[in-house]
Amino acid sequence: MSPEVNKTEEEWRQELSPSQYQVLRQAGTEPPFSGKFVHNHDDGTYRCAGCGAVLFSSGTKFDSGSGWPSFYKPEDEENIERVVDKSHFMTRTEVRCKRCGGHLGHVFDDGPNPNRPAVLHQLAVPRLRAQRREGPR
Repeated sequence: MSPEVNKTEEEWRQELSPSQYQVLRQAGTEPPFSGKFVHNHDDGTYRCAGCGAVLFSSGTKFDSGSGWPSFYKPEDEENIERVVDKSHFMTRTEVRCKRCGGHLGHVFDDGPNPNRPAVLHQLAVPRLRAQRREGPR
């Protein structure tokens, strides 16, 4: 499927940080435990750093021990696409942002939810839009 957001590689380089470009546009991987959202427990919605599409909810985030933020389901299936990835001498399922085609990570069958065993280890550099909590703190 062709992404809705079409930019040249030069435009992506100008808009993204070098690490965001390497992950989102070149399907790279951040070093484990290096991202600012690995240990983040704030309530909110994780969005694509490339286009702002809603990807994940903090309610589905869990600690996989992998060093990357991990989620057991996307916030909206319509915002992601799964593609076969045969790189590195293995076959895996890569997950991309459907809106801009940005690399988000891979699916692994080691999640905590028995009804949804496929887990996304989110590798891209996302943005978190925090939600305000209601009531006293």
